[in-house]
Amino acid sequence: MRLDPEECRRRLAGAPVARLASTGADGRPHLVPVTFALRDDVLIIGIDQKPKTTTNLRRLRNIAENPRVALLADHYEPDWTRLWWVRADGTAVVEHDGSGREAAVAELVGRYPQYRRDPPRGPMIMITVDRWTGWAASAAPA
Repeated sequence: MRLDPEECRRRLAGAPVARLASTGADGRPHLVPVTFALRDDVLIIGIDQKPKTTTNLRRLRNIAENPRVALLADHYEPDWTRLWWVRADGTAVVEHDGSGREAAVAELVGRYPQYRRDPPRGPMIMITVDRWTGWAASAAPA
């Protein structure tokens, strides 16, 4: 069954992790798991200090070349009547400093206890969602 935008927001807000899809000028898709916060129709993704092979992350380069992105969260379990997925399409910007970045960090710190001890120090990806889509196998609450 198709989910309305409000139900999409509710389910996405409850998901602990999602996947960020981006493409750069080369058109090659790039997909990474991310932690996130949702404030109204703005998704917040932080670049934290967990070990990475480089600070020149492909997701950041892609957004600079093509700001259109998608975020996907889903729920799977053996009882297929409880399956669902939600997708948020939007336009991303990267905040490197300023009050917008600080407010975004506060949102992530409020959502993930792991960030309370060590908040993200990198840039924040801010996605303004312009399209919500979702599906659920049944109307049962997620």
